[in-house]
Amino acid sequence: MSKRTASITRKTNETSVEVNVDIDGSGRADINTGIGFFDHMLEQLAKHSLIDMDIKAKGDLHIDGHHTVEDVGITLGQAIKKAVGDKVGIYRYGHFDLVMDEARSSVALDFSNRPFLIWDANFSVDRLGDMDCELFREFFQALTGAGGITLHVSNLCGVNNHHIIESIFKACARSMRLALDTDPRAADQLPSTKGAL
Repeated sequence: MSKRTASITRKTNETSVEVNVDIDGSGRADINTGIGFFDHMLEQLAKHSLIDMDIKAKGDLHIDGHHTVEDVGITLGQAIKKAVGDKVGIYRYGHFDLVMDEARSSVALDFSNRPFLIWDANFSVDRLGDMDCELFREFFQALTGAGGITLHVSNLCGVNNHHIIESIFKACARSMRLALDTDPRAADQLPSTKGAL
């Protein structure tokens, strides 16, 4: 199998983002977006997917975090899509139901090249640390769009907002890990009857 790595740089008038990923890594993370809580969630995504991630972002945080969070999602999605390549041999689908104390979240995804997000999660506070809670959906919307991922996110229960969003990021990470692993019974096959993804 060829090395599944990619580097993507995105520069706009609002942000500058650099992302390096290694799909077959160990979950190492070197992340600095200027938004501490977002960094913590991205570290969870790397750790539990076993995707090595280097993410550096500088954005117009004097306005708010929206552009930075969205552009990190876009750039990370592009990097993962590039690193995965032709998708030959992957499982393609992943699902994980994860608990974190009182919170439970379910994530199902498909590396289908048909981006779609279903988001069923609510928060009882506006911010966690230095991050607006409405930006979590924006991140996953950007990630799915740029990554060509169908992603269904459901928070099933939870009281503590930190636990709720962390359970979502961890469930997404574990789903990615399952979907992007190589299927030993079909290592030379594209997981689609269409012959293309």
